[in-house]
Amino acid sequence: MLIAVFSVLGFLGFIYLAAHYNFWRPKISKIHPRILMYHSINDEVGQNHPDLVVRPEQFKAQLNYLKKHHYHFVTMAELIAGKYDGQPRVALTFDDGFQDNYEYMFPLLKEFEAKATIYLCPEMPNIDKLTREQICEMDASGLVEFGAHTLHHVNLSQISDDIVEYEINESKKLVESIIDQPCKAFAYPFGRLNDNVATAVEKAGFDSAVVVKKGIESIRDQYRIKRISVLGKTNLIQFHIAMTRGRYRV
Repeated sequence: MLIAVFSVLGFLGFIYLAAHYNFWRPKISKIHPRILMYHSINDEVGQNHPDLVVRPEQFKAQLNYLKKHHYHFVTMAELIAGKYDGQPRVALTFDDGFQDNYEYMFPLLKEFEAKATIYLCPEMPNIDKLTREQICEMDASGLVEFGAHTLHHVNLSQISDDIVEYEINESKKLVESIIDQPCKAFAYPFGRLNDNVATAVEKAGFDSAVVVKKGIESIRDQYRIKRISVLGKTNLIQFHIAMTRGRYRV
């Protein structure tokens, strides 16, 4: 009887580990770029969902991992343009434009000589947003590219075509008015889109658009680019699994 109990517990433990540590997924070649999705970098969760907040020491450990594994940091514009020297590539992307991207993330970029793309949502409610001065300083550093994420963080797949175009085009114009250069990268709020939305993004003049669907693959459709989600509870083992397999949990 005791053996049966331990067998059941062992099986349940294996299922739990296999679900949260997807070591069983096949490894993916480093030929394909890794595009990581972040939001907030902060020691405090505040009003945000805990999954969206990665602590600075976690982020630093992840940057150290990427350096040790010889990943070449690129912006999304550089990735799309193919500006790399054959090394494994990684693009760090940040949605929304949290002010802590300047306070905690930016200093670590400078420390590791890393690059990132931040998708600004200028009128997004209920977050502490980057200021114009902070955006300009980060842009001038050459380490940060700024993209657009709509004005109000709306689900583009559930609104009329005219509002879709307004949210996309006006967010692009507003970002460009701050950085005084073209804004070419876009992120769909909630990762929601349909064919009309993707067409509107392309028509607006963006060169790329990212979703929240997880995965690592060659970029066949530059307006539906998958990313690797990095959450507040992602530990370094899970980060390694995600970097080698596209995702670390079911």
